[in-house]
Amino acid sequence: QVQLVESGGGLVQAGGSLRLSCVASGRPLGMLDIGWFRQAPGNEREFVAAIRRNPAVITFYADSVRGRSSISRDISKSTVFLQMNNLKPEDTAVYYCAAGSYATMSDRNYDYWGQGTQVTVSS
Repeated sequence: QVQLVESGGGLVQAGGSLRLSCVASGRPLGMLDIGWFRQAPGNEREFVAAIRRNPAVITFYADSVRGRSSISRDISKSTVFLQMNNLKPEDTAVYYCAAGSYATMSDRNYDYWGQGTQVTVSS
């Protein structure tokens, strides 16, 4: 069983930055692909970014955040980070990290989910 705990959310003004963290336990982070998703009130959950291990470590992003966000991991800390810059009010949502064996943009490919962290961007 894998447990995921997100942190780092908060209230920020438009144009600001946040760094979200996702700590994984129960399995080594090197054995997991990790994705970040978000869900705003009244909207479906949507893909934000992911990091995949095999055959090489790659990262990919939703069009809405590409160029403003960066996903990375620290194996020694079992932590995946999502750095978000130039935040916009439309980035307001609950952000979830998820773990699976093969990261894609579909939430169906992830087996484990964290409880989420709220990000609110004021205009």
